[in-house]
Amino acid sequence: MSEAQNHRSKVLGGLTNEIGVYALCDLDQVPIYVGQSVDGIRTRVRRHLTSARSDVIANRQIDVWEIAYVWAWPVASKEDVAPLEAHLFQHYDAQQSLMNGKALAGTVDAVDVPQKEVVQVIEENERLARLTPSQRLPRQIQQYNLLVDYLLIVKDADHLKRSLQAHFERLVRYHNTFL
Repeated sequence: MSEAQNHRSKVLGGLTNEIGVYALCDLDQVPIYVGQSVDGIRTRVRRHLTSARSDVIANRQIDVWEIAYVWAWPVASKEDVAPLEAHLFQHYDAQQSLMNGKALAGTVDAVDVPQKEVVQVIEENERLARLTPSQRLPRQIQQYNLLVDYLLIVKDADHLKRSLQAHFERLVRYHNTFL
C-alpha cells in the first residue's frame, strides 16, 4: 500500500459508518458527487475511493484523484436518507453540476440537515500540489476522454451524458485557469 493509500485508509477509519448521505468533494472542497448509504457511509465511501464495486468509478463518472474531502451527514433512520440526499443534491447541483449522472428530484417537504462531518482524504501538501493548473487540466482532459470513450463503446446513456456535461464545465474552468 502506498503512503497516500495508507493515509486515506487511516483518515477514512475516522469517518462515521452510520447510515446517511455523503458528498465526495474535490480539491477545492466543492462537492462533485452526492450519494447515500444505508449500509454505512464509511463502507460506501471506501468502495468509491478504491474503485471496488462502485458504478460511478466504473462508468468513468468520477476521477478519484480529484477527491480530497468527504462530507457526511449521518441520520437516525432509513426513512430520512432519501429526502436528505435529494435535498443536498439539489442544493449542490444548483451551485455546480454534480457528476452523479442521475438528477435527483428535490423535495417540497422541509428537510432537517444534520451536522456535517468533514474528512480530508489526502494530505494537505498533496492537495496543494494537485491544485496546480498544469496537473489539473491534463487530468480533467483525460477523465473527459475516458467518459466519452465509455459512452461511445460501452454504454450510451442519458445519465452518463449528464455526467459528461458536468465534466465539460469543469474542463472549461480548468482550461481558463491554465491560460
